Formats: sequence, structure tokens, C-alpha cells
Amino acid sequence: MRQEFLKGLTEDQIAKVKACSCTSDLLQLAKDEGFELTEEQLEAINGGFLIRLPDCPKCKSSDVDFLVGPGMYHCNSCDLYFD
Repeated sequence: MRQEFLKGLTEDQIAKVKACSCTSDLLQLAKDEGFELTEEQLEAINGGFLIRLPDCPKCKSSDVDFLVGPGMYHCNSCDLYFD
């Protein structure tokens, strides 16, 4: 992650960012900390690729993760697995 995105964070928050092992961990941390990320920040986190996941077809939640790979998803809100 580029250093300019760490500006304004506390030492504790920076340690949490550095402990993230993948993009989904980092996005969950931002959500847990109450941060609103800009499109530019999301692109930087995703390595230049902004990936928009589909909403859950059952509960319409946007709290969705990749499960196995592109096209396979899991809804964290209702625990639905879908493609």
C-alpha cells in the first residue's frame, strides 16, 4: 500500500493495516474502523483493479466476498453461497 494512504492513521491503525494479509482483510478493517474509502483508495488496495461484487440475490446485501474465485460468492449477511 502506498504510504500516503496511511497518513492520518494512529499507530494502532497502521499496525492493523500492516497485519492484513489480503485485500478482503483490509477492506473489512476499513469497514470495522468506520472509514469511507474513495474510489482511488479502493483501486490502490485492489492493485489498480476496482472489483465490484454483486449484491446478494436473496437478501440484497452488499456484504459479499469471493468464495473460491471469480463467479463464486458468499453473502456474509445471510450466509448464502451463490454464483
